[in-house]
Amino acid sequence: MTAGRRKVLLASAIVLAVVLGTTAYLRLHTVQTAKNLTLYGNVDIRQVNAAFNDSGRISNLLVQEGDVVHDGELIAHLDDRRFADALAAAQAKAANQQQILAALLAGSRPEQIAQAKAQMDALAIVYHNNKSTYQRYATLAPAGAAAIQQRDDAKAAYLNARQNYEAALQTYILAVKGPRAEDIAAAKAAYKAAKAEAALSAQEYQDTKLYAPANGVIEERVQEPGDMTSPSTPVYVIALTNPVWVRAYVPESDLGRIRLGMAADITTDSFPGKIYRGWVGYISPTAEFTPKTVETPDLRAELVYQLRVYACAPTGELRLGMPATVTIDLIQPKRQNKIRGPEVCGGKTR
Repeated sequence: MTAGRRKVLLASAIVLAVVLGTTAYLRLHTVQTAKNLTLYGNVDIRQVNAAFNDSGRISNLLVQEGDVVHDGELIAHLDDRRFADALAAAQAKAANQQQILAALLAGSRPEQIAQAKAQMDALAIVYHNNKSTYQRYATLAPAGAAAIQQRDDAKAAYLNARQNYEAALQTYILAVKGPRAEDIAAAKAAYKAAKAEAALSAQEYQDTKLYAPANGVIEERVQEPGDMTSPSTPVYVIALTNPVWVRAYVPESDLGRIRLGMAADITTDSFPGKIYRGWVGYISPTAEFTPKTVETPDLRAELVYQLRVYACAPTGELRLGMPATVTIDLIQPKRQNKIRGPEVCGGKTR
């Protein structure tokens, strides 16, 4: 074999190797592209505007911007003096109504019944005595043995004594029977209303304290001590630390390859090389034009669907608005297509 022929064969071999290598690279690249879907978006979180349930003047704020707060933690006070006075008055009124009801339910005291009976018996004696006196004068007057005036005076005394006795008799009967059922029912209703008023005053007094509605970070302190506030005016803006998700957008051509519950990886420029585990928790049912915040050239003019990829245990490193990249392995086992966030995150609940 001549030297020229060897050079031709060598050159052919080199060209063939280059072609085969290029083909293998393109095939590998195509497979990798088909296996993974890369999306771009921004970290998103929820916010809560914390406000008092009543109007008043702020007396004390207990946290500042950047402070971490926990669900149920006391974070602010209103001036509670007028609420405390209203509560004391309402509780005293309820206690008074309670005693009135208790007295009615207890009925008449034995001493009251005995007193009514003694009064009735005394008036009965007067009544019977005046009756006898009148009867005597009524017999003597026609025979001239007594004056007509004496008879009439005895009759008036007799009738008066009878009325007094009958009144005492009714008083005794009422003392024995005790209060009317209607009076007891009215006292019960008044006591119930007084208790409700006291409970409302207690709640209003409790509403002078503002508690954190969830775990989070104080993003903004809107008001200061001395400000007048109301339920419609937030005192703090709280950024919730959980859940945290990446709001990304997927084109219609890739929509069919994504399912709820699929595992995903999240990366950011702030922490190069660090991967946050996540899962697809929401896919919008409606299309929209690509937001301006999505800068990839292929997506700028397309209709896309919003996607939320929730992060597992973000540990405070994923901040609101932070650009993020989401990578979804499309060749996931079918059993993973049905799992949800806690399973993707290693069994941890959100």
